[in-house]
Amino acid sequence: MEKKNLDWANIGFNYRVTDKRYVSNWKDGKWDDGALIDDPNVTINECAGILQYCQEVFEGLKAYTWEDGSIVAFRPDMNAERMFNSAKRMEMPPFPQERFLEAVDEVVKANAAWVPPYGSGATLYIRPYMFATGPVIGVKPSDEYQFRMITTPVGPYFKGGAKPITICVSEFDRAAPHGTGHIKAGLNYAMSLHAHVTAHANGFDENMYLDAATRTYVEETGGANFLFVTKDGTLVSPKSDSILPSITRRSIMYIAENMLGIKTEHRPVKFSELKDFEEAGLCGTAAVISPVGRVVSKEETISFPAGMEKMGPVLQKIYDTITGIQAGRIEGPEGWIRRIC
Repeated sequence: MEKKNLDWANIGFNYRVTDKRYVSNWKDGKWDDGALIDDPNVTINECAGILQYCQEVFEGLKAYTWEDGSIVAFRPDMNAERMFNSAKRMEMPPFPQERFLEAVDEVVKANAAWVPPYGSGATLYIRPYMFATGPVIGVKPSDEYQFRMITTPVGPYFKGGAKPITICVSEFDRAAPHGTGHIKAGLNYAMSLHAHVTAHANGFDENMYLDAATRTYVEETGGANFLFVTKDGTLVSPKSDSILPSITRRSIMYIAENMLGIKTEHRPVKFSELKDFEEAGLCGTAAVISPVGRVVSKEETISFPAGMEKMGPVLQKIYDTITGIQAGRIEGPEGWIRRIC
């Protein structure tokens, strides 16, 4: 299929309406058959559960065009599983995981002309989400829900390369102990917006959230997991029940240990340890890995020696490997790539 006539190198990381989206509705205790539709607009009751009590979960993944013209997705089964678990925690009927994967195939095939060409640096972002459509006025789960999957082509998250960013230690808490920090629900992101805007107003690129109970352990940012590299080259990722289990982070840790021979540790990380790390970064679907140059708190500024001007060597090696797998230049572990068309 011929690609859309866009300036792919300069489309930015923005929403564009594509041709089709997948929609399925839960009513009377079951999901309907689902279908691709043309209309990008959503019509719901004024008292829908999503509007009253923010009952919603979502995911994010990408599709890529390989050099041979085929279109693939990176580990969509992990997104299907995480969304299934998020829905259960929010008292929503989980969307079946196999149907989730079928929906990915359908919506990507229907929008194949929007999947950026190989070598453009752009990708097709896929956003599955589910929300309460049934009317509720008392605080309780809805009886009706809608699952949707939309797509939009996006350019590189960092135009001109991933430059090391400066982040601040937030005065706000991202998630409470035993709360919903470990699931991908819109409510977690809504409460982070004020902290995000405040950080930007003060000249910072992002926030570092500490654990809400003791404010001594590193958790994550509003939308990405942290990675650290010790002076002896060990890759460390913070562990907490309040951290979202990032698919990118889990993939990175596997690649580091099993493909690159890098020692890894997934453990609680005290903020006081940061001054001893050589490299730092953020990881997630959008940017894959973003290097962190400085972390600023009220008491001190921590600069990472191998990340002030560009991504440090250990994170760069990992970045090159995971993006190589996604682009088809490097063979990844079995089952990581789903061929769509």
